[in-house]
Amino acid sequence: MTKPIIAVPIGDPAGVGPEITAKALASAEVQNCANVIVVGDGKIVRQAIEISKVPLTVKTIEAVKDADFSTGVLNLIDLDNVDMSKFAFGKVSGMCGKAAYAYIAKSIELANAREVDAVATTPINKESLHAGEIPFIGHTEIFGALTNTPDPLTMFETRGLRVFFLTRHLSLLQMLGQIKKDRIIDYVKRCTEALRRLGVTEGTMAVAGLNPHSGEHGLFGWEEVNEISPAVEELKKMGYNVAGPVPADSVFHQAAIGRYNSVLSLYHDQGHIATKTLDFERTISVTNGMPILRTSVDHGTAFDIAGKGIVSAVSMIEAIVLAAKYAPFFTK
Repeated sequence: MTKPIIAVPIGDPAGVGPEITAKALASAEVQNCANVIVVGDGKIVRQAIEISKVPLTVKTIEAVKDADFSTGVLNLIDLDNVDMSKFAFGKVSGMCGKAAYAYIAKSIELANAREVDAVATTPINKESLHAGEIPFIGHTEIFGALTNTPDPLTMFETRGLRVFFLTRHLSLLQMLGQIKKDRIIDYVKRCTEALRRLGVTEGTMAVAGLNPHSGEHGLFGWEEVNEISPAVEELKKMGYNVAGPVPADSVFHQAAIGRYNSVLSLYHDQGHIATKTLDFERTISVTNGMPILRTSVDHGTAFDIAGKGIVSAVSMIEAIVLAAKYAPFFTK
């Protein structure tokens, strides 16, 4: 069976992205399931291999077709865009922000052209992007713009638990204004389609409750009565296999043990706490609703330990493994 080809941009050079890339590519888990093309700076990648003490040899390639997927070979598209005389680990840097963006953009270019089957991303730093005058706040916005996808969907997966997010980076007060029937209906439709794209066609999606005990019919809030329940009932009439609102203190556990195929979380921390408590290192972000597949670690650049060789690569390994798992559904 042919292994899917996964592009891995190394992220912010001043963070742990290069190290987790090197460690992941040296792992048996990644070698057994995927062929990887790394996009980065050769000087940074070789430094990361040395720091991580992994048995890899860099092969610089111009195109994916030139790759050598033998064990121990790291195939690198070298953008050569880091001035080592100005480089420092763990520092916000416009140079590194620009470089990180360039690696992502090249990886997306390869995926858009179907030269790779998916992209698994490493951490970037929002301040460095800003310092480099990159007009995006993060990965999702970059992928949305460069794939012409106005509103990509974010899904977390860990140990079989899948969680979508109705809202994300908003204050709790702002979030409450987004808990609307029409928005929930739209998201469940889009999430269902995203699951189908990943090959998940069986099972029920649960919509999490917002208030304690899903509001107890108005005793603890009216969002469930006025917005969430009506949305779920209308979706059922449309033929969608959906349940809810299911109290948030139990819905994630129920999904983790297989009662539901996914959960629509209503706000950022509601879903993040559930997945990261279940397994922090193996919580992987999957960006859905785009013409290409992207997975990502769900941790930051870890500037405090960058360059020390002590970062765990478990999340990066899992991101590549998950990309390899779902990539065939995007290449049919």
